[in-house]
Amino acid sequence: MDPDFDGFLHDPARLSIVALLAPADWVEFGFVRDTVDTSDSALSKQVAALADAGYVEVRKTRNHTGRHTHLRLTPHGRHAFQRHASALERIVAAAREPLK
Repeated sequence: MDPDFDGFLHDPARLSIVALLAPADWVEFGFVRDTVDTSDSALSKQVAALADAGYVEVRKTRNHTGRHTHLRLTPHGRHAFQRHASALERIVAAAREPLK
């Protein structure tokens, strides 16, 4: 197995979340929920796991329109995602090579 392959990050829900967060700074929770097509509770569970692993930072604010939750990748999370994506690319490239 490729040493950069991240089994924790490879979970489809977590991978979808970090892939969505990768090109952005802070992203609103509802946008992530709607884009990855999941429920609030399922997303909260995955975000908690990602935050516990140090991959995601959560910011909760309150203003006149209510409570807001925003997410972003930490530097550690961004690096882990880049490494994992590179590992996946190498695995796919190897699968495309003709058998010898």
